[in-house]
Amino acid sequence: MLDNAIKVLEMIENNGYEVYIVGGFVRDYLLDNSSNDIDITTNAIPKDLIKIFPNAEFPKNDLGAVTLYFNDVRFEITTYRVESEYINNRRPSSISYTNSVDEDITRRDFTINGLLMDKNKKIIDLVGGKKDLEDHIIRCIGDSNKKFSDDALRMLRAIRFAAKLNFIIDKDTVDAIKKNKFLLKNISYDRKKDELNKIFMCHNAKYGIKLILDLGLDSILELPNLKMVTYTDNLCAIWAIIDSKLYPFSKGEREQVNKIKACLKLDNFDNYVLYEYGPYYNTIAVNMKGGDSRNISLRYNNLPIHSFKDVDISISYLLKLLNKESGDWINDMKTDIEKNILYNKLDNNKDDIVKYILEKY
Repeated sequence: MLDNAIKVLEMIENNGYEVYIVGGFVRDYLLDNSSNDIDITTNAIPKDLIKIFPNAEFPKNDLGAVTLYFNDVRFEITTYRVESEYINNRRPSSISYTNSVDEDITRRDFTINGLLMDKNKKIIDLVGGKKDLEDHIIRCIGDSNKKFSDDALRMLRAIRFAAKLNFIIDKDTVDAIKKNKFLLKNISYDRKKDELNKIFMCHNAKYGIKLILDLGLDSILELPNLKMVTYTDNLCAIWAIIDSKLYPFSKGEREQVNKIKACLKLDNFDNYVLYEYGPYYNTIAVNMKGGDSRNISLRYNNLPIHSFKDVDISISYLLKLLNKESGDWINDMKTDIEKNILYNKLDNNKDDIVKYILEKY
């Protein structure tokens, strides 16, 4: 990936422009961490870049970047820029291009994300990012209060990077987060959830959650039960504990959250609970309760049935047997049969089931 990026830099530089790799890749390179994205910054404007790379995608808006696929590697290339006043504590109302990389770097969020790399892999540090990397510190570039009032989501990004890298947040940045945290109210729940998910999914999620609590962001973010989260190995499990009605979920996410919440209230080793919710959700629930889930899969595999398809009789046969039309009552009968088989009160064979149904119904 880096070799391809160097080739892109050389092509841009050979056309008379200044160009660097910037941001997260440089940070991770110095930390010897793997990175999947490479961002490039240059004084070439988009129309110049399109001439160099005719297959590149032109930005869809004034704040966008040229997207380039080079040897099947995706690069985002942005032109040096300065930003006007921010609107809604999230985005600048407009941008203007500059020929100064110094001006471009000062608009960025944290010192560790403001490092540059040239085509010779030389690191250029204009904001003290290397020392902060060495000291394991998250620090804003410039005035922390302005950074967060400009873009309130940066407060969650500070926590995300601290959790991901196991860094501390420097005192001025902490103070600015506490002072400006109310601005998070102005950010959409979708954007906040994106950042929270990244915090919750990182290997150091417990530290990220602790930072949110210590900084008093849980109430501003409307995460009522965040302090109750102890199990962090499953994203939907965390949201199930938080139990927020405000954040958006996909249909699949909502289904998972609801099933986990249901399993938390049940005996996860009960045969019918295992049958109804399966080993996955019951295992999560047991782990969240601090129990031993090692036997969950074995108990599930040993159940006499795993769906009504395994029952030695069909619904159509039962309807014919009882000479009744289908209705809500059939679900109650199905559950009755399932429970009796699962609790070993009824053998799973057609004759025994017919006898039981005729006696009861």
